[in-house]
Parts: sequence; structure tokens; C-alpha cells
Amino acid sequence: MKDTLERPAPGAQEDRWSKRLILWAAVLTLANVLADVAIGSPMMVLPQLLAHFDTDQTAWLNASAMLAGAIWSPLLAKSSDIFGKRRVLIGTLLLACAGALVCLAAPNVWIFLVGRFLQGAAFAAIFITVALTRQICTPGVAMAVVGLVTSGSSIVGVIEPYLMEPVIDVFGYRSVFIVAALLAAAAALSVRSFIPESPIRSTGRIDVGGAFLLGGGLGAVLAYVSLGRDLGWLSWGMIALLAAGAAALAGWAFLALRVDEPIIDIRALSRPILLTLLALVLAAGSFRSMLQLTGIVAQVPPDLGLGYGLGDGEAVATLLATSNLGIVVGGTCAGWIAGRFGPALPLLGGIALGTAATFAMLAGVSSLALAIACGAMVGMAAGAIGASGYNLATSIEAPERQGTTAGLVSVVLALGSVVFSFAGGEVLKATLIPGTFADGAPVSTATGVYLYVVMAGVLFALAAVPAIMLARNRSAAPAAPGAPQGPGGTPAIDRQPGSTESREYGQV
Repeated sequence: MKDTLERPAPGAQEDRWSKRLILWAAVLTLANVLADVAIGSPMMVLPQLLAHFDTDQTAWLNASAMLAGAIWSPLLAKSSDIFGKRRVLIGTLLLACAGALVCLAAPNVWIFLVGRFLQGAAFAAIFITVALTRQICTPGVAMAVVGLVTSGSSIVGVIEPYLMEPVIDVFGYRSVFIVAALLAAAAALSVRSFIPESPIRSTGRIDVGGAFLLGGGLGAVLAYVSLGRDLGWLSWGMIALLAAGAAALAGWAFLALRVDEPIIDIRALSRPILLTLLALVLAAGSFRSMLQLTGIVAQVPPDLGLGYGLGDGEAVATLLATSNLGIVVGGTCAGWIAGRFGPALPLLGGIALGTAATFAMLAGVSSLALAIACGAMVGMAAGAIGASGYNLATSIEAPERQGTTAGLVSVVLALGSVVFSFAGGEVLKATLIPGTFADGAPVSTATGVYLYVVMAGVLFALAAVPAIMLARNRSAAPAAPGAPQGPGGTPAIDRQPGSTESREYGQV
């Protein structure tokens, strides 16, 4: 059955920068800040949580919200296309608020994990804000705003420790969840008050069974990758978790090829969409693994004589702050460039910058000044890749499926981050130096660190291959305002909504 679109009334889309558009961008950025706070802030009080609940399950407390986000994403993405982006975004924020309150009052670790599951819905805020922006603004303006809302929240990574640590010292670990609940409520109210509803929707039903099979399968596989090191790769529980995840994904694929309206239509994934997702999974894995390595190397004193090291941990805050500022700059610039030349070009530029910065870290692991410069460039690459990935994937897709596509981008970014960060961690684990410790943790040989950097650089280089294929197909000029776009900002062929041609416009 073909989708029926609700066309926007004339003038419904914002076609220039104005006070109203700046307000919209600020509100949507606030919604994305919630995702960072909901998923990351509890890790600032992890020792207190472990003591309060009398548990040693660090891995579950650390990964629970992100894994829940993978489960929520398919259902919320499809729902946003059918029921409206703003409506689902408000619901997502309220779910995250409820989750924070459950965590606040949780009497035991199991109730706490239920709260974290609800908080994980905040993961969906990022891709819903992207899809909403694409439909309330004209394409050129929307791409710039997407760059702001996807990267602007990273500024929280710079100031959050300085703001939260005094609050935690005075009010204890519960203050983290109070702040998260207040932030979620404020974001929901702001979206309700200031942001218009998306003018384009699809009709049909939600394949709830397929959504939970896909989300549950992704969550189980990511849980195996995230938790296997701590809980044992070959333990019965982990093997059962992996088997359940694989079975759920197989069941979802089986259903997706047979039902009329699957949660993600595998048959409609065009070549440009697949090339974009391939570039993103490789690039995300590379820059996330490099951010992980930076935090590790910064804990190793140079006087250990290992051939690398940046200090006793005093440089961690500077390195992470620099990377987060780079994300803001890279995402904002990529959105601005995409509005003029299409998103394929800044995607390729971000990957090229990330490749150069990663290989430069072969020397940066023993030079703080160079490590800071490389961290800034990797951050800029990360911001550009994230913003351009969302812009490119949603510009390729038909408008009535942009929410689903943006959700798929979020899942792919998370998948690449988890899998390749784990792979890098295994490289370091395999090259540990017995009896040598830095800040209480075992350290690896210089060979292990260099192999880690080379692995990340190769991933970036591989990501450049599909990015080049997409960039070669871009047009020299962007589409006219309001016109549908193909990959890289090329004007799309005008087809009937929901048709095969509509899904394939801009084919490489």
C-alpha cells in the first residue's frame, strides 16, 4: 500500500535564518543535550551506585541506557513517521523523565535498570530532531540546523564535569537523576511550546513485532559485545544472549521480507543509502575508538619508558574538552557547507580529516601538544561525519520515511562505536605488560598502542571509499529551496510518494 502524504501549507517551512529559527535550533539542541546527560551523567557517580545497590555489575550499569536506546530506536523512528515527529519527540522526552524518576527512587538494582531502560529512550531524541528539522525547514536551511542540533550538545561534554561535580558533592548521586528529570521535563515543555509539528506523515500501521525483534536483537548483540569482556565471552549467559540476539535479528529479517509494511523495508534500501551507512559504521568506529585511546594514553606517565604516554591523567580533561569543542565546530561547519554544496562533500572531508589526524597520533601518543591538536581534528571529523551522515541519508530518502532513516543512521553509528571500540580494547588487552601499571590499571606495549592507531586509521581510509563514490555523484549546485534532493544535494526525480522510483531517486 502506498503512503499518503500530508503536504505542508504554503509558508509552513522556514526558508531563512530568523529569531524563530534560532529558537527552534536552541530547543532541539536542548532535547539532544538530554540524550548526553541521560546516558553519560550516571557514569560520574558509578562508584556510589555500586555501593548503594551493593553490586559489582559495573558493565550493566554502564551500558544499560545505550542498549535500551538500540531497542527503542526502531519503534520510535517508525512511530515518528506515522504520528508526527514533534509528538513522538515529546513522548520520548517524557519517557526519559519518567526513567530518571524511577532511577531516583529505585530500591534495588533491578528497578534501577528498569529506569535506565526508560531513560534509554532519550537516544531517539537525536534522530527525531534531525527528521523534524528536515521537515520544518527548507533543505538548505535544514542541513545547517542539523549540523547545529547534532553537534551543539557536545558542548555539554566540556562543562558538565565542572557543573555536576559540586552538585554531586553536596547532594549525592541522586542529584544526577534529579537534573536529568528536570532537563527532560524542560525539553518536553519547550518542544511542546515552540516547535511546530512535522507537516509530512505516512499512513499505515507499525509492525510492533518486527520493531521489538529488531530492537531486541540489536540490543542483545550490542550487550554481548559491550559486556562480554567483564562477564566472560564463553559464559553460558553471554552465549545465550548472543544466540537470542542472532535469532531475533533472523526473525526480523524473515518478517521484513514478507510483511507489507515492515519496520525497516530492506527491499527499499537503495544503493546510496547502503553506501552512506557503510561509510558511517566504519567512520564512527574509528573516531570513537580514537577517543577511547586518548583517555587511556593520557593516564600513562612518559617516565615509564614505554615509548608513549601523556601524563598522570591531568591531561584527560583538556583532551576530552578539546575533542568536544571540535565536534561542535565540525558539525556546525559541515551543516553550513551541506546547505550550499550538499552533504556528501563534508562527509568526505570529515573522513579525510579524521584519517590524517588518526595517523598523526602515531606521534601524538607521546606528545601532549600534538595529541591535543589531533584530538581537536578527530573531534571536528566526528562532528562533520555525524551531521553529514544524517543530512545525506535523509536527503536520499522519501520525506515520509525520513524518521525511520534517521533512526537507522543512529543505530549504525552506535553499532560502529561499540564494535570497533571493543576491537581496539582487545588489541590493547592482547599486548598488556605484566606487572606494569599506570593509575592502578595495567598498560600495554607501544606496539599495541601503535597497532590500535593503525587499525583506526585503516577504518577511516576504508570509510573514504563509499564516501568518494557518493561525493563523485554530487551536483555542483544544491537543489532549489523546497525541492527534493538526491545524494550530495542533487535534485531528485519527481516520483509518486511511496513508489519504487521515489525510494531510488538520486541513485548512484
